[in-house]
Amino acid sequence: MTLSQTQIIRSLADALQWFEKELAWGAPVAELRHLTGRIGELYAAMITRGQMALSVNQVGYDVVSVDGERISVKTFTSSTRINFNMATLHCASRVMILQIVIDEGEPSISECLDCSIEILQPMLRTVAGTTYLPVNRLLSPNQTVRPIGDLKEVARGEWQAFQVSQLENGTIVVRENGEQLAMAKPALRIIARENGVDPMNGTGTAKNTRRLGADVIAALS
Repeated sequence: MTLSQTQIIRSLADALQWFEKELAWGAPVAELRHLTGRIGELYAAMITRGQMALSVNQVGYDVVSVDGERISVKTFTSSTRINFNMATLHCASRVMILQIVIDEGEPSISECLDCSIEILQPMLRTVAGTTYLPVNRLLSPNQTVRPIGDLKEVARGEWQAFQVSQLENGTIVVRENGEQLAMAKPALRIIARENGVDPMNGTGTAKNTRRLGADVIAALS
């Protein structure tokens, strides 16, 4: 069963929201590998306008792009190395390595590497029968790392000099007089207060940037 791009985007937002809940409940990040892997696959499918691999536990790759590329997706949080299975690496034609960065309890996705398997292979190391890519190689100035492309804006609200945008991966961006603010939340609190948006959840905890931004946009629409 294939998913539409809208379904993939919504599934990614749901997965990120569930990841946030697990963090709020005190779950160690190391125990959320099932979620980090799924988030990475959905993100890769979204930006390549592709599909998740149809077979359960598909060998060698996780996503098939709109152009038919077989993509192996690796997602990490704080690991120092990314392991690869050399017996199945040839099944993929492209690799994407993503990092989930957590700031104030909120996860965001950073694209660390996107390249062909041929470019990847010289970067790998094999020690005691295990083949892996050291994460610090991704930060090397000698490596070409493709930055995340511009994500599509899916919702927007405007108030006075502020423009609040929600991107397709759930990220909230706030601009003032056309200039993007480095920190979105302080401005969101001001906009929320002036437009009657409650900055608190029903549980009495403060809304995170993504939730507050979405509620602000809904109030301004």
